[in-house]
Amino acid sequence: MTVRVAVAQFAAGLDRAENRARVRDAIAAAGRAGAALVVIPEYAMYYDPKRVADGPGAEPLNGAFVDAVRDAARRARVGVIVGMTEMPEMPEMPEIPGEPLPDSRAYNTALAVRADGEPIGVYRKVHLYDAFGYAESDTLRPGEISEPLTFSLAGIRFGVITCYDLRFPEAARTLVDVGVTAIALPAAWAVGAGKEDHWATLVRARAIENTCYLLAAGQTGPRCTGQSMIVDPMGVVLAGAGERPGLAVAELDPARVEQVRRDNPCLRNRRFRVLGR
Repeated sequence: MTVRVAVAQFAAGLDRAENRARVRDAIAAAGRAGAALVVIPEYAMYYDPKRVADGPGAEPLNGAFVDAVRDAARRARVGVIVGMTEMPEMPEMPEIPGEPLPDSRAYNTALAVRADGEPIGVYRKVHLYDAFGYAESDTLRPGEISEPLTFSLAGIRFGVITCYDLRFPEAARTLVDVGVTAIALPAAWAVGAGKEDHWATLVRARAIENTCYLLAAGQTGPRCTGQSMIVDPMGVVLAGAGERPGLAVAELDPARVEQVRRDNPCLRNRRFRVLGR
């Protein structure tokens, strides 16, 4: 039994209402395409490339953005994975002279909801994008290394990582170690010299070395590369969205993962394991 999935791409901005509309449209389009799951880019709720992220763009998990995603998923009968900036719950603590204040930085969060609109869980980005002239950690705090976000759909076990995590092979391998056969990757892969080539190479590499599907959804230009794609366990690009806003759709087959892992048993042959720090 196969499952149809989609990756959506568009450019988010500073207007959260407009961004919510783009997300609703992407979910509705995935529903019309017959997809059971759609992956929507990182920072889909709010994106300020000058600061990467900022407090005014953050919302709690019971805010307007999550409500809109849940409602759109329910209407379209499509599961959703989408990137947002999450406002953390801050404990009420008196300010003590000489003591540091609690960390009020937001999280870069990927939210997963079921086709009935009910939440599955969240993944808070572990590897912050402090590279190529950006400093995500100025306004965001990294997620804790904890139990990964995973869920099953039609015989496929999905796991979630976000954007810069793609550059760390152990992030994907940790998911595969708990039984994941498809990795969802919301991203806002910034443009730059060689960056589009890095994106395509790393997406395919993570699929090949883990013999799993990779669903990579990126924001479009002018600030990001687009090129959202769905890649199979042999590194074959099943569907791509190119440069412009849109949708790419493909069928995932659990039998394909089994066949590739028989032919290429690299997971079984490896002699190292991943340890957190």
